Amino acid sequence: MTSRSGGFSKARLGRMRDVMAAHVGRGDIPGLVTLVSRRDEVHVEAIGRQVDGGGPMRRDTIFRIASMTKPIAAAAAMILVEECRLRLDDPVDRLLPELASRRVLRRIEGPVDDTVPASRPITLRDLLTFRLGFGIIMAPPDTYPIQVAMREKGMRMGPPRPQSEPAPAEWMRRLGTLPLIYQPGERWMYDTGSDVLGVLIARAAGQDLETFLRERLFEPLGMRDTGFSVPAAKIGRFATSYWTNPASGAREVYDRAEGGEWSRPPAFPSAAGGLVSTVDDYLAFGRMLLNRGRHDGERILSRPSVEAMTTDQLTPEQKALSGFVPGFWDGRGWGFGVSVITRRDGVAAVPGRFGWDGGLGTSWSTDPTEELVGILMTQGLWISPRGPDVYHDFWTQAYQAIDD
Repeated sequence: MTSRSGGFSKARLGRMRDVMAAHVGRGDIPGLVTLVSRRDEVHVEAIGRQVDGGGPMRRDTIFRIASMTKPIAAAAAMILVEECRLRLDDPVDRLLPELASRRVLRRIEGPVDDTVPASRPITLRDLLTFRLGFGIIMAPPDTYPIQVAMREKGMRMGPPRPQSEPAPAEWMRRLGTLPLIYQPGERWMYDTGSDVLGVLIARAAGQDLETFLRERLFEPLGMRDTGFSVPAAKIGRFATSYWTNPASGAREVYDRAEGGEWSRPPAFPSAAGGLVSTVDDYLAFGRMLLNRGRHDGERILSRPSVEAMTTDQLTPEQKALSGFVPGFWDGRGWGFGVSVITRRDGVAAVPGRFGWDGGLGTSWSTDPTEELVGILMTQGLWISPRGPDVYHDFWTQAYQAIDD
């Protein structure tokens, strides 16, 4: 088979490296790995260090991918839909009895026992599109009584901490004691739907989530370094995670590699943000979706399933009610576990481009129009929902490098 040129400019790829290296040189982050793939060309740059003062960043460095776990979980759910072990519009009550007969807050400002019955059951579609009626509240902690109740129940509403979560049965029990914040299907609320989805997948498959992901996605795609923890033999390739202290402006360790939160299997494998991976592993996943469900001649998902995943599923009314980053919904929608660009309003905003980011410092998109997959992996936590400058610069550079 004839190899197809990616249509990249060599000079502009050099510009991309210079821009990315400048972020490391200024001390914004210790290091990063970038990958841009178009047609049959793949270009990877590893810049900086895995840990401050330590060894160099490598192409096979392992990163905490946080919310880039969500698209993988959505793909896993669609495998079960294709096998009729799950149905998009069936209530999840059969496998998740903890969510049966839900009560809903009368108003978000009110006490947690001031509720009304849910207008309908929660469905798989609600989980995939974050419309189950429960999720992160974009307000300071403890602004509303429901936030206090969530904190008291140990429901994580911030960056992932795998070793702080209880086992799935206990996590679901706790969730089941809380009312929904809004009616199912009313609006988009971030995050929690994916964790519920992970429990649903495991119960539908009759095996733990990591085993199902490994057998049905990771092994077929050759994703050898992707999982919910890093084994001791690979810990030398695992980047230390950092955050910027807002009070001092200093970079501090969020999670170390050896002995850290991901150095041993968690009790709760979080489908919302628990995976680690590498740029090449995630490229295999991104390319499979670009190829409409195929990988090396093997079909992982059907073309119609991929098209459903990557189509905006939200109504204008749901977007209008769904607070997130200011302006986020102006040119975006949400499919099953992925953001979808709906309007061209910049160099990298190509309609039909889909993907998602990880708040611990990573980003991925697949663009069917340009036949492009782009991946950025850093070890620096986002300090605002808008994302750091290195993230915006990466996507600008990925698209400006196209030369055809």
